Amino acid sequence: MDRYLEKFLAYLKVERNSSAHTLLNYQLDIESLGKFLSAGSKEKKAVDWSRVDLWKLRGFVADLRTKGKAKSSIARTTAATRSFFRFLCREGYLPTNPAASLMSPRKDKKLPTFLGVAEVEKLLKAPAGKDTASLRDKAILELLYSTGMRVGELVALGVKDLDLIAGVARVSGKGKKQRMLPIGTPAIQAIHRYLETRPEGRPSDPVFLNRSRSRLTDRSVRRVVAKYIRHVAVKERISPHTLRHSFATHL
Repeated sequence: MDRYLEKFLAYLKVERNSSAHTLLNYQLDIESLGKFLSAGSKEKKAVDWSRVDLWKLRGFVADLRTKGKAKSSIARTTAATRSFFRFLCREGYLPTNPAASLMSPRKDKKLPTFLGVAEVEKLLKAPAGKDTASLRDKAILELLYSTGMRVGELVALGVKDLDLIAGVARVSGKGKKQRMLPIGTPAIQAIHRYLETRPEGRPSDPVFLNRSRSRLTDRSVRRVVAKYIRHVAVKERISPHTLRHSFATHL
């Protein structure tokens, strides 16, 4: 990997607390830029970022359009490029930032997908079992809808982050920013019922566990939501983030 890209990714991970998904996308975006800049060169060597100018970057964006990339994809790649060069300048690797005036294409605005109140009620009633897995799934759905928290925030929750008496959850969001979220009564009850089926552990233990008693992953939560969406046959293409939009809309 290009050593400057490696330093940039380390900065995003350590100082910006970026997710693995963001790190992978930014890596692919900057590697794509590097391949474009090296196109036609017979020698395989690292890109000389000090020789990159605004015109080359605009050519890169134009090339993405020619290849039929979606506006949202081009906008993310452009943002990654600006962030990368801003980092190189701040760290003293470059004297000036050639990407400072690089513009992103205007993205088409789409209304967020959300469920109606009746659809949400149907979804929340879907996990009807009394076993630990069903009670866990019920608690997950209730908590996502009750607080509007992101999936990453939900899976990162430790038992110590829940105050079920006060009815609040402490979450760490983007940029390591912490905030307190109020939890509704149905979600509190669902979490209580789930935790009662688990052996009492340490306060630092994750709230939501898989069968091997390890922390549940983002992907597993998405599978949980998809499972009950199929079960109650509400709208297709529903994700945990849809519950976040539904929470905001109903609120």
